[in-house]
This record gives sequence, structure tokens and C-alpha cells, in this order.
Amino acid sequence: MNETIKEIPLNELHPFPDHPFGVRDDEAMEQTVESIREYGVLVPAIARPREDGGYELIAGHRRKHACELAGRETMPVIVRDLDRNAAIIIMVDSNLQRESILPSEKAKAYKMKLEAIKRQGKRHDLTSTQPVSKLRSNEELGQTVNESRETIRRYIRLNELEPELMQMVDEGKIGMTPAVEISYLKPEEQKLLIETIDSEQATPSFSQAQRMKKLSQEGKLNDDAMLGIMMEQKKPENWDLKLPMDRIRKYFPRSYTPQRMEETIIKLLENWMKKRQRDQQR
Repeated sequence: MNETIKEIPLNELHPFPDHPFGVRDDEAMEQTVESIREYGVLVPAIARPREDGGYELIAGHRRKHACELAGRETMPVIVRDLDRNAAIIIMVDSNLQRESILPSEKAKAYKMKLEAIKRQGKRHDLTSTQPVSKLRSNEELGQTVNESRETIRRYIRLNELEPELMQMVDEGKIGMTPAVEISYLKPEEQKLLIETIDSEQATPSFSQAQRMKKLSQEGKLNDDAMLGIMMEQKKPENWDLKLPMDRIRKYFPRSYTPQRMEETIIKLLENWMKKRQRDQQR
């Protein structure tokens, strides 16, 4: 692979087209700025040459912004001669390493990478086998991002949501499972749902979203039907997690009772959560 490391002026580094990951001025950005001021950019960005001059950033959009805030004029960049499909795959993979990724960012990123994998497969198959199937493409994507095919399908489905509904998913106002069902509503039905959510000050549960989807498929989802569903009081969703004893017993001394096992698991989870919070602050 043809690549070089250069110190490139920030004004020559252009954002990746349709880059799905946001650059936010949050606490993590402040820490990155301070790190760059003190130590410089420790990990070079990755970019490719543009036909009309300058460079297209593939990985390093947050680092570039941090450099701007730190008052730097240049940053180290690995320049690679890549086609768009290869660039998309690297861009997505490098950003998925982050701790805090919004559902909308994953949705767009998975769709971009899946389409790039399919295009690469079709090109490779010009000299060998038939085009890569949707199933194989989903499996390849799932292996590289450590997600199941079904999870990937659900995230990609979120791209069918209206922007206002997608924002509610990002903000945690609408759960993933009802959001997937809502994505099957027609655009005008989704706009009507947005108005209903605003008037009722409530978001649909999974069962409510399922019924809206069914009525939409039957051509029966109108204002009255949607309002009737949304005015119903939601039933509390009970979560009951059960861990098979034969799977966890080997991790505990024989003297441990089930109650003591439960207490130990809770303590471990609390420590894990604290570690994640510390990692996010780095």
C-alpha cells in the first residue's frame, strides 16, 4: 500500500463526504485539546489525496478539531492512496472504537460500510465468482464490528426514520425496539406521529409501535387510530434476567450461596461501570 506520513496544514484537510460521526465539544474533546497542547498529536490522522487538491480525512476528524482549538496550524497525517470503498471501511472501523456512539451514527456507519463491502465484492467477482450476496455481506460486516446480523439489520433500518424521530432515539426518548417498528411507517405517518408525540407528551412503547406498523401495512393508520393508540396508558415493562446456575457456578467457590453469588455479581458490575466512566473521561 502506497502511504507516507506528512505534517499537513489543517486548512488542506477536508471532511469525509457524508461522515456519519459527529464532532462534539464535550468533556472528552476538552481533554483531547489539553493532551495535544501538552504532548502534540500522538496518533497521526489518515487521509487520501483529493483530485481537486488537498486531502480528504478518513480518520482524525476529532483530532483535527482539537488541533484547531489548541491553536495548531498543522497535524501529522498518514496519506494513503485509497479508493472510496476502502476509505469508507477504514473510516467506519476507526470510529467504532469510541466508547460513546449514538444510534444514528451507528445506523449511518453500518449502512455505508455494508454498501462498500457489497461494491468491493462485485468488483472482485468480475474475475471469479458471482456477486457477493446480501447475506454474506451482512455476515462480513457483523464479524468486523462484533455485532449479530440481526442487530446490524435493526441499526440500518433506523435510517428510514424521520430526523426528528432519529433524534429522539439518540436522546433515549424512544427505545431501539419501538424505533425499528416505527421505521416501517410511511413518511407522512411518521410526521403525524411526531405531532402526536408532541401533543400527548408521550412516546410509543414497543407494543404500541407494533400496532401502528400493522395498521400502516393494512392502510388503516389515520389520525384517530394513532391518537387512540398513543392515549393508552403504557404497561410497565418487566425485565427478568435469569442466569443458568450451570454457567456461573464454576466462577465461585463451592461455599458460596446463590445470594452471595448475586451480591458478588452486582459488585463486579458496579466496578465495571465505574471503570467505563473513568475510561470515557480519558
